[in-house]
Amino acid sequence: MSASGFSDLREKLKSMTPRDNYKNRVADKDESYKNRKVKVTDGGSRNGNGRKRKHRDSSEDEVEHSDPVESREQEARRVQSGIVQVEVFSKEDCDVIEGKINEVVANGEAGLYREHTVDRAPLRNKYFFGEGYTYGAQLEKRGPGQERLYPKGEVDDIPSWVHDLVITKLVASGVVPEGFVNSAVINDYQPGGCIVSHVDPLHIFARPIVSVSFFSDSALCFGCRFQFKPIRVSEPVLELPVRRGSVTVLSGYAADDITHCIRPQDIKERRAVIILRKTRPDAPRVDQSPSPNPSPPERHAPLKAKRSHRRADPDAAHRPRVLEMDKEENRHSSSSSRLHRRSSSSENYWRRSQDGDGSRKVKMRRH
Repeated sequence: MSASGFSDLREKLKSMTPRDNYKNRVADKDESYKNRKVKVTDGGSRNGNGRKRKHRDSSEDEVEHSDPVESREQEARRVQSGIVQVEVFSKEDCDVIEGKINEVVANGEAGLYREHTVDRAPLRNKYFFGEGYTYGAQLEKRGPGQERLYPKGEVDDIPSWVHDLVITKLVASGVVPEGFVNSAVINDYQPGGCIVSHVDPLHIFARPIVSVSFFSDSALCFGCRFQFKPIRVSEPVLELPVRRGSVTVLSGYAADDITHCIRPQDIKERRAVIILRKTRPDAPRVDQSPSPNPSPPERHAPLKAKRSHRRADPDAAHRPRVLEMDKEENRHSSSSSRLHRRSSSSENYWRRSQDGDGSRKVKMRRH
């Protein structure tokens, strides 16, 4: 026997070749792999049966993905952590403030405000005081971060009644510190009005964002997605009731990391909200060429009222909208159906109606 302990050279060579041990390890691994329960999904790598696996082949396979419902609930809790609601205004306070809001609307219809103070939209009017800013279709370049404050003096000052009746009470209640508010916006909604999902521009406004509701109860929704033609809104991550006279304060996750909106179905009666904010000192402004002879902003001619007085159906957001094109097609189908009775072949009629519609142009209207 040699010093290595082997009497046969073949035994020594066999012991020096790890192939057999490797095969045994692979076989053991394959056996354990077959016995393992694997989650299958359309994404991820494939297993030996050609099916896709959800997890990688590692110790992480034993870790389940979090439940989407649970994740949604966790996000809702994060949103809730950034919301404070307080009751500051009594019914009598609301009555007085709502009368003042009606005066603002009347002044806007009479053209008593500067050009950029009033911003009209279907079923919703905005009134900027103190500071106004460009947004949405007004932007030269679309997208978050492109919003700009108007030059100083382009919108009217905050009315004295907003200071006396609203801001003073919020300061006394500890909601905002003295001197915090320099921008007040009044949103006046008609039934069925809405505002799409958005985040108040971080580069324009400091936090918190304070809003006070008037005229009726409604809801503020977080994390919705809007689709249009017809308008549809996805389920919110959080639906927050807002009562008449209630104060809602947004900060943290609720103000910065998730969108909020007003859905059409949540405005069943007229509703107004006063939004009180502070602009950042470094917020960008719309470029304005200096004039050699500066003069105070002029009052513009009375603005033509653009508000729609029709009462929209709040539940219309969840029903298909009938467009003029659809009505035209329905009328065409009705007249063609009479001709169809005289035809012996419905298939030939279908071809004729399709050929006729293919070259026809129908004008669509926005509702």
